Amino acid sequence: MHKLNLPICQFRFQNKDGNVELFDVVRKKFVVLTPEEWVRQHFIHYLINQKGFPPSLMQLEKPLNYNQLEKRSDIVIYDKAANPVVLVECKSPQVSITQDTFDQIARYNFSLKVKYLIVTNGINHFCCKMDYKTTSYSFIQQIPLYKEL
Repeated sequence: MHKLNLPICQFRFQNKDGNVELFDVVRKKFVVLTPEEWVRQHFIHYLINQKGFPPSLMQLEKPLNYNQLEKRSDIVIYDKAANPVVLVECKSPQVSITQDTFDQIARYNFSLKVKYLIVTNGINHFCCKMDYKTTSYSFIQQIPLYKEL
């Protein structure tokens, strides 16, 4: 797997039915290791260990409806009152982050209305703070700590 621009993590791996799987600490089960999953798992550990995000307030692959299509968000993070506050879109390290990526996460956010949008391919990470009063957003330099949300 690719070396990422994220802290190194210690994962539990297993082989099952010819697939390499790693243990997901949020879903509490082994999942098939793909390049996108590699990024997602590293980013989850980064959020938990570096930014203080509680794993119990994360939901992975949350179903969302957009224009009568069912989509799945990569990571949704909730506050202690169970309101969604952060939406994360993970891409494989080989996938460049483009305007299309931001358009995708913006579509997913129509129903959630989170405070922060994060897009990562494990190499580059972008975080936007939403301003719904002015219908705008601004890029911020650092992903906030959970307690700052």
